[in-house]
Amino acid sequence: MKRITRIQLRRYLQCSRVFLFIILCIPIYSCNKYLDAKPDQSIATPTTIDDAEGILNNYNFINARYPSASEVSSDDFYLTKPDWSTLADAPRNYYTWQKYDMIGGDYSSPYSTIEYANIIIDALPKIVTTDVTRKNIVQGSALFVRAFNHYSLSQLFAKVYDKNTANVDLGIVLRLTSDIAVKPVRSTNTETYNSIIMDLKRAVTLLPANTVQKFKPSKAAVYGLLARVYLSMSDYPNAGLYADSALSFYNKLINYNNVSTTATVPFVQFNDEVIYDARTSTPAALSSSKAKIDTLLYGSYSTNDLRKTILFKTNANGSHAFKGNYTGQNNASLFTGIATNELYLIKAEADVRGGKSMGALQTINNLLVNRYKQGTYVPYDTSDPGQLLLFILQERRKDLPFRSLRWTDLRRFSKESNYKVILSRNLEGQTFQLPPGDPRYVFEIDRNAVNASGLVQNP
Repeated sequence: MKRITRIQLRRYLQCSRVFLFIILCIPIYSCNKYLDAKPDQSIATPTTIDDAEGILNNYNFINARYPSASEVSSDDFYLTKPDWSTLADAPRNYYTWQKYDMIGGDYSSPYSTIEYANIIIDALPKIVTTDVTRKNIVQGSALFVRAFNHYSLSQLFAKVYDKNTANVDLGIVLRLTSDIAVKPVRSTNTETYNSIIMDLKRAVTLLPANTVQKFKPSKAAVYGLLARVYLSMSDYPNAGLYADSALSFYNKLINYNNVSTTATVPFVQFNDEVIYDARTSTPAALSSSKAKIDTLLYGSYSTNDLRKTILFKTNANGSHAFKGNYTGQNNASLFTGIATNELYLIKAEADVRGGKSMGALQTINNLLVNRYKQGTYVPYDTSDPGQLLLFILQERRKDLPFRSLRWTDLRRFSKESNYKVILSRNLEGQTFQLPPGDPRYVFEIDRNAVNASGLVQNP
């Protein structure tokens, strides 16, 4: 990754001060007062392609701010009462599905990254360069980053997408300019998803097919994110179309027979399945010392399924913890980027839902033969589309744990009678439940943003 110079760091720190005003929605007169006091406005504005690339190459600013609240609320793990009691208020409330509005970084961090992208997008027309291709890549990358983070926010703070009500359902605040005088307002769900998709469709025309540096966006990454977005909308034809497009550019799978079953960190960062690398922070609730794998999930892996020993480790008390992180790190930071295994599963699901069972069988079997001990996998076969879909959905959960994807799946399943799930937690006899379609599937917006700007709060 590109080294950050002191001058660039100073720019970033100055930008961060501006972003803090934006994210917390401080009244406009305060922002203007701040800007009036700045002797050199250019400090916070990239004036060269090098400046813009320097911002995009800062991994901690751009790639490592994905919210983790949805994973803390999902059902792939459980906490003991003593471990839960040690957590801060926010994750304790996320875990038990209590409404809570002191969100902090899960709300502000993605918007901070979006503002970096907006500053680049707004500055580019004024940057003079003869290298048009390089300028296009910078613009496409910024558009992707903006869409990626708007999407992450939509899965927490907007209702699950429903085409019948999307025109009236409240979406998120869309930040499409770096102008701090533009007052934040909530869009509709239609506007939210249209904006995300529009940014991505613009980005794909500007980016290279693939990149050597996997923390940078590419056409394959754009198509992969489009597949994820359309899946969250239950638009399965488009989800399958874009998953297939992404895989046409990059389709490598890791043969788990070549991965150590005993390694503390089985996968390296930027491994062969990664198309675009991104991650969350390191939420304490998801640390391997606290988060115990759901017993039914762990029990669903067969003896010859290598995922059982590669993705998980056995604790001293017989419970299990997650270790199969594609971040390449031994901490609670979760991989949230785009990887080929997710795309194979999207394609398989979209195919069976679209009446293409033979294609779905081929896709899911191509994935799973790489997950079982050599010579033990028996290709799945069925003539029943319903059974095939159920099988694919089960494998989706087994292949993608701790990816911040499960929450979105639970949200979309709430619209389907066959796949609805009632979530349940037990903390030493105290039971908490989350029925499908419950309003608590939508997080409350951060209190500071609501109080400062009058945003409509989620119920």
